[in-house]
Amino acid sequence: QVQLVESGGGLVQPGGSLRLSCAAAGFSLDYYAIGWFRQAPGKEREAVSCISSNDAGTYYADSVRGRFTISKDYAKNMVYLQMDSLNPEDTAVYYCAAGSTWAGVYVPQTASEYEYWGMGTQVTVSS
Repeated sequence: QVQLVESGGGLVQPGGSLRLSCAAAGFSLDYYAIGWFRQAPGKEREAVSCISSNDAGTYYADSVRGRFTISKDYAKNMVYLQMDSLNPEDTAVYYCAAGSTWAGVYVPQTASEYEYWGMGTQVTVSS
């Protein structure tokens, strides 16, 4: 059974950092593209950062490029999102998603391309 569990969210001041973790169970990261999405109140879910199944391709939204970094730990079957220089516009529920259809370097960037989702973790950036 595929399961994704996010952790690491919380309250942080503007300019601060957080590292989100996504624990993957029931599948191997070698065969899945992984995406981090977020959804703020009243807004649509948007892709923040995604990585291809073979790690050769990555995507970052313009709003986070240079501040966020996606990475995988195959030994632990974990995916991380390092978030630096956070600002109030980053406040949202962050979700981890996995998609098995996409092999190689392709980086799926839309929610419909991902089959499995975690429950999300809240990130609040406020002074």
